[in-house]
Amino acid sequence: MFLIRLANALKEFSVRYALVGGYAVSLHGAVRGTLDVDIIISLTEKDYINAERALGSIGLQPRLPVTAMELFKFREEYIKNRNLVGWSFVNSNNPIEVVDIIITHDLTEIKTIDMAVGSEKIKVIALPELIKMKASSNRPQDIEDIKALRKLK
Repeated sequence: MFLIRLANALKEFSVRYALVGGYAVSLHGAVRGTLDVDIIISLTEKDYINAERALGSIGLQPRLPVTAMELFKFREEYIKNRNLVGWSFVNSNNPIEVVDIIITHDLTEIKTIDMAVGSEKIKVIALPELIKMKASSNRPQDIEDIKALRKLK
């Protein structure tokens, strides 16, 4: 399973991460279909570099010609002037394997929990934090996710 391979690669490369987005919504118990895996990492140069290495180790490459060092150094500029929210990676041999690193949030400021996926434990954003993150984006899908997540409380 791709999600477990991803989590194991991030662990192997010591990347502090948490699952967010549609997979987090589903793991919290709301019905949600999605293909891409969204994660957040801590906003450190080390985690950016290690995330790039971890994703590369499972066959994913950045969609944009931007390295971890460049993204870390110019992150604010990319967010403000280029409207970049996520650093997207894809497996060209299996295009349904997509990971977006959300660069607008810092993992060190977000509460996470460990959730079981099969026999593995995966770091997932805590439910109140997920609702807060989705509310800040105000996209139609996120509004629907919030409605579904609030019913779980």
